[in-house]
Amino acid sequence: MTAGKRHVNIPVFIPHLGCPNDCIFCNQRSISGKRSFDEGAVKDGIEAALATVTDCDAEIAFFGGSFTGIDRGLMIRLLDTAENFVRDGRVTGIRLSTRPDYISREILDILSRYTVKTVELGIQSMDDNVLSAAKRGHTAADSENACRLVKEYGFSLVGQMMTGLPCSTPESEIMTAERICGLSADGARIYPTMVFHGTELEKMTLDGRYIPPVSDDAVSRTAGVLGVFVSHGVPVIRIGLHSGETLYAEDGIAFGAYHPAMGELVEGELYYRAECRELEKYSGMTSGRTALFAVPSAEISKAAGQKRRNTVRLINNFGLSGVKFRGDGGIPQYSCRVSLI
Repeated sequence: MTAGKRHVNIPVFIPHLGCPNDCIFCNQRSISGKRSFDEGAVKDGIEAALATVTDCDAEIAFFGGSFTGIDRGLMIRLLDTAENFVRDGRVTGIRLSTRPDYISREILDILSRYTVKTVELGIQSMDDNVLSAAKRGHTAADSENACRLVKEYGFSLVGQMMTGLPCSTPESEIMTAERICGLSADGARIYPTMVFHGTELEKMTLDGRYIPPVSDDAVSRTAGVLGVFVSHGVPVIRIGLHSGETLYAEDGIAFGAYHPAMGELVEGELYYRAECRELEKYSGMTSGRTALFAVPSAEISKAAGQKRRNTVRLINNFGLSGVKFRGDGGIPQYSCRVSLI
């Protein structure tokens, strides 16, 4: 990435073309029957997207279905199209998402012929019981092997994982994050489970076999996972779906703790935990006092919590008369110092 330039992904959505699997949380099988994929429109779509960005490091990103599982000829033609934009200097590279069991030396040899920089793997969990319950069709060992191969070939590795899946626990989610970090991931995405219309997970929810995590539980579990990545220095590039993503936009969410600012809620929870740890050092001394927190200068709103959620909880839980925040450039992200006044 060029220093000082904002990174932008130019998404090319490949609707379920490369994935024969039917994971219980995915509605792409029903969606793909309603949408045709126009290979000829890919170039025009990239052109249109590039016309809206300036002075950015742009990468063409093949998302949606498992890119390396699509028809081999189509995959190569799409890579050729993207590579032409790289040669023209209009984008800096290519990234793609795929399943761990669709990574092999043969596939990586093909990708190596292009300016593919990042491979994102839909790991979801490193717990085989969770993978089986979700009908993922691959194992944790498949994920580990794919991660090692991606790194061996010199690609940047992003691990995608989910929280709140059937049979998953906070402990298994922490373990998943730890193992992704241990496999030298360069980045991560965390997705709290959403229940979409038309999925097996919706049927399981309706008949009581699955209970989606409520908002506070989803935030808490995801914050625990984020804390693992932070402690290992692995950047988390996305938390939760946003309203423009295809899964959300097409059929909608039936159940689950969807929030358009899920990432902000989760980051705020990490700050809240740090703030509580600081105040606990003053046990029995906080009642009626004002807590002044020093936090990273650019993170004051996160430290206060969305709609000052953290401020309210701190006052209620520690008997404070007030909470204030000040910026301090020397404080690490998700950390704080407190003084009582």
